[in-house]
Amino acid sequence: MLKHFAVALAALLAIGGSVALSVWGGEAKAAPGDGQDLAGTLGALERQSFEAWKTGDRAFWTSFVSERFVGWGSSGRLDKTSAARAFSGADCRIVSYQLSNEQVSPLTSDAAVLTHKTEVDGLCGGKELPPASYTATVYVREHRQWKAAFRAQSAIVDPMKATKPASSNDWTGGPTRSDADTQALLVRETALWTAWKYRDAKRLGELVGTDVQFIDIFGDHIGTRTETLKAWSGEGCDVQKFEIAGAKATMYAPDFGILTLRATVDGKCFGQEVWPVWGSSIYVRRGGTWVWSFGINVLAGASTL
Repeated sequence: MLKHFAVALAALLAIGGSVALSVWGGEAKAAPGDGQDLAGTLGALERQSFEAWKTGDRAFWTSFVSERFVGWGSSGRLDKTSAARAFSGADCRIVSYQLSNEQVSPLTSDAAVLTHKTEVDGLCGGKELPPASYTATVYVREHRQWKAAFRAQSAIVDPMKATKPASSNDWTGGPTRSDADTQALLVRETALWTAWKYRDAKRLGELVGTDVQFIDIFGDHIGTRTETLKAWSGEGCDVQKFEIAGAKATMYAPDFGILTLRATVDGKCFGQEVWPVWGSSIYVRRGGTWVWSFGINVLAGASTL
């Protein structure tokens, strides 16, 4: 019951999916490590990154993240410099961590997303970290090496016990960008939100990929297109209007980009006020059309790192 409640409540706060749920077994890395499947290669890198976080290895993170990295931290949107600082664990004391339920979805021949449940015992900035989260890392292949292009985590919480983060209304990411890439992806994103507002299952089905993964604001992971579309088009939310602000497209190839944004909603889901969200949607151009291909939301101001 709580999972479906969380999914329906969080669906308004972002829409995301992946073009495939199965593990792709093609070439993973045209460098040392050839012959490994994609899931094995990226899974090993993911575990290395968490070990580097635990040990405070900033040098690893400086080389691990893409120059065009984008993600979310406790203060908002991250770039490569701020991500290396935040994820290197310099201000953290990590006792232990465990990754499970790993799932890899290819996006293009040079991009894939890895999701997993993340359990942590530790502190950052003197504050205890949520014991469990769901993590998404997007990998891109640059100069024959896989690099982290995006990472975000959504803490796993009971939606009936969730509290609004103190800094939920703060935003330092600036206005929506006016460049052509941002505007093109924003058109699709706005169409998705509009279809969600009106519970238009047919339109939603036209806008998303054939298979979908999605991580919501309560750390729930949805693994099928059917379940996701059902949640987004179902009853429970009375939305008067929504606003997308601070949208920014980060492009990694002509056919692949990530749209990050802040969203607010005037309305309620299951009688509860809807809080601001930091949303991330991955888009892949297929047949000349941008397709929403994966998404993760975090409560604004409540990133786990």
